[in-house]
Amino acid sequence: MRKRRQLKDGATYHVIGRVNRKEFILNSPVFKELLLQVLREAKVKYAFHIKNFCIMGNHFHLILKPLNEQSLSRIMQWILSVFAIRYNKIIESNGHVWYDRFKSKIIRSFMQYIKTFIYIATNPVRSNLVTQAVDFHYNGISYIQKGKLDILERPSNSLLKIVWPIIRAY
Repeated sequence: MRKRRQLKDGATYHVIGRVNRKEFILNSPVFKELLLQVLREAKVKYAFHIKNFCIMGNHFHLILKPLNEQSLSRIMQWILSVFAIRYNKIIESNGHVWYDRFKSKIIRSFMQYIKTFIYIATNPVRSNLVTQAVDFHYNGISYIQKGKLDILERPSNSLLKIVWPIIRAY
């Protein structure tokens, strides 16, 4: 029996979606952009905030906060299924795109939020894809740097004062 997902009204979550068979389908900018488009559409359909994100080659991270009693599971089910349908149509295939169900963890404190934010922002640096997190086009810190807030909610200045020097020094 699988472990029940921890859910809490008003919670913010670190969400991870992994591609099936650890395939690097998200290496392609076409499919990264497809995922970003699905996220944009999901934000119109459901009430939630994305505080940070990173799309890697075979997985993605989000800091996501459902609003107005929206269901995290319903939001993520829509995102993952719509992406899978569109991906399969493009590659003229069918079958599973995502491995198992998405993972989520409630962010319970400001310190955990900071650590998660930094972890997500620096994921491409740790994976040797870029030397500076802001140079990776498919993460929230790059979007914040460019003032591109179509997917993200603008972080508070107090949060940026804490995380920005750490991310830049990473």
